[in-house]
Amino acid sequence: MPNAAPNVPDFPDRLADLRFADLLRPHTGPLRADERYDTVHFDGGEYTDQAAAGATFLECALTGVAFSGVKLRQARFTDVWVQSGRWVACDLSDGEWQDSAFVGGVLAGIAAHGSAVRRVVFRGCKLEAVNLRAAVLRDVVFEDCLLRDVDFADAKLTQVSFPGSTLEEVHLRGAALTRTDLRGAARLGLPDGHLGLRGAIINSHQLLELAPQFAHALGITVQDR
Repeated sequence: MPNAAPNVPDFPDRLADLRFADLLRPHTGPLRADERYDTVHFDGGEYTDQAAAGATFLECALTGVAFSGVKLRQARFTDVWVQSGRWVACDLSDGEWQDSAFVGGVLAGIAAHGSAVRRVVFRGCKLEAVNLRAAVLRDVVFEDCLLRDVDFADAKLTQVSFPGSTLEEVHLRGAALTRTDLRGAARLGLPDGHLGLRGAIINSHQLLELAPQFAHALGITVQDR
């Protein structure tokens, strides 16, 4: 079997351990559209209903930041480290995330459809009502996360894994999975998962749990007597 382990950088859990930590300078003022933020530290701020579409974030750190209703459509995030952040009702659609990490924090009511997510780690995060329809995810890890009502419909997932994560109402209808490893997930709540699991890797226990969905999809009636 081809290697299914995502190829992601080794991200630290502490700000001081970032390789660009000594270069960071504090951010002040509002977010701006099409702005380039290079080696900037966003620390503990609150950003509400601001528009920063097309902005670029390069080698930035965001610690304890709260985004609410922020419009970041087509924004680009490269080498960005996010810790204990709160993202609520934000528009991240058609954006790009690469070589980045979310450590703790919450993403709720997020529009991220059409996004490209490459070599990104989500560690100890809660994702609720996140729209990743038609997104492209490659080498992505959801580690010890809660994914509730996350929509991967028509998305492309390549070498994505979910070690220790709980999946509740996660939708895969129409998704294209390649070497996507679900074996480490603590729970698989896939209401229509049988329609999008082709290309996934699961273990025998998970197969038994999903057997009723597979039988229903194939029109099989299971009856012992």
